[in-house]
Amino acid sequence: MTRLYLIRHGETLWNRKGKAQGMKDIQLTDVGIRQANYLAEHLKNENIDIIYASDLSRAYDTAEIIGKHINKSVIPLPGIREMNFGQWEGLTTNEIKEKYHGIFNDWSLKPHNTQIPEAETLLQVQTRSLKAVKEIIEKNPNKNIVMVSHGVAIKTIIFGLLDIDLSYYKKIRQDNTAINIIDFKKDYNVLVQLNDTCHLKNFKE
Repeated sequence: MTRLYLIRHGETLWNRKGKAQGMKDIQLTDVGIRQANYLAEHLKNENIDIIYASDLSRAYDTAEIIGKHINKSVIPLPGIREMNFGQWEGLTTNEIKEKYHGIFNDWSLKPHNTQIPEAETLLQVQTRSLKAVKEIIEKNPNKNIVMVSHGVAIKTIIFGLLDIDLSYYKKIRQDNTAINIIDFKKDYNVLVQLNDTCHLKNFKE
């Protein structure tokens, strides 16, 4: 059986400030680096065979910290980059509400049908991300695979692998360094774990 550990990156400064990051290449904070180390310790006994990561540094650096703990190199996978948020990138939630009030309301209520200016749609994110994930799954049968990605991308991947409509996008959350586990069985996929951050239970900033 193939098992996928789909993991969100550690904290960045823009996470802390509530800014839309998207394709912007924002670094981990010191807190994010420490979160990644707690995550890596947690994964040490999971018999991970291979590590992939978005090539944006916040995800790739998180993956490298995991790799150092389990002696595995990281393979970049651009297909699982975060959603391109277009004109919203670098803006806080309040700034987006002010400047794009109508579109923000649409995003809040029906994100799967919303077109942010100069941005990807959720469906476009899901299409490219699922393509990348499925190719890796086919290449690595019966292995434990880590993929470090981003909040929006991860949610679209989970929905795609479980045949859940994107209209439910707002119904789950993804915290920094959250672990999601999906098992690939012969005829269907099984969500084993969702948004698990138990490795941070003793974490203090």
